[in-house]
Amino acid sequence: MGGTADRCASRSAQQELRIELSLVSPMLRDLGPDARDLLGVVAFFPQGVYENNLDWLFPTVAGRKDMFDKFYVLSPAYRSDGFITMLAPLRDYLRPKDPTLVPLLCSTKERYFSRLSVDFDPDRPSFEEARWITSEDVNVEHLLDMFTTINATSGDVWSACADCMKYLFWQKPRPAMLGSNIEGLPDDNLCKPQCLYQLSRLFGTVGSQVERKRLLNHTLKLQREQGDDYQVARVLRHTNRLLGLHKEGIQEAKEALEISKQLGDVMEQARCSLALAWSLHLDEHSMPQRKPHPTRLAFTRRKANNTRSADVITFLVGSITPRA
Repeated sequence: MGGTADRCASRSAQQELRIELSLVSPMLRDLGPDARDLLGVVAFFPQGVYENNLDWLFPTVAGRKDMFDKFYVLSPAYRSDGFITMLAPLRDYLRPKDPTLVPLLCSTKERYFSRLSVDFDPDRPSFEEARWITSEDVNVEHLLDMFTTINATSGDVWSACADCMKYLFWQKPRPAMLGSNIEGLPDDNLCKPQCLYQLSRLFGTVGSQVERKRLLNHTLKLQREQGDDYQVARVLRHTNRLLGLHKEGIQEAKEALEISKQLGDVMEQARCSLALAWSLHLDEHSMPQRKPHPTRLAFTRRKANNTRSADVITFLVGSITPRA
């Protein structure tokens, strides 16, 4: 047993020596001090680095494109489906043990966080610009997974995490690997309710409404504790009616409407009124709940058979377009 382990360790050491010798070769040294840092960033991301992003990701690195062209020739990196990546042994060797100690990687992180913070409207051209996440989602989640683990007290990291959930919700609905990181946050973290809320929406898109309700209930509890009335009203609009629990949904929508009136928020009043009207209509007619498109109010244009919700829907049509 010991002999086998020793042989494996010896082979690993020899492989690392060969890699190190190749990295200190004159040709790579001639590329300058940034070359190894660039390779470290490539090694950090599971997909590698998107080739079209070189100017955006590394604006401070002079001659970056020439460096990558040399990498292709010298074989530390290669192209794959639009990404610049490398073989597993080299990637494992070059991957930073502590990303926070690599200035170029930290700069790359800030570039991604800035990009995630850009808001978009599903009805405007900005929505198409946000589709970049569909090809880089694995890299972004890995980046957030690492930094939410290493730097768990950073508000910027968790804000970026919530933004990532929002981007995935609109652009690429799928289960998120960051769920355990978010739920593991202490409840007194001010960013946790927003992260939970965005995560709950993502669960809803992949058909897990029970899980979505659980997360919304947790979100609601934290928002009440933090005294965030606006967010309380927003969550109350959604919680129970997701599972067809119309009577509970009616009571929560009424509470949300009262809160929004107290806040003087006309937009939120309209959203809460719509949620109330929808719950009343479904409750009285025992209709299967249909999930409306988040950015459309086409269903409000249908004539309401429910006399209690007719006035509310009439008010909403032609008034404003609420957004979740």
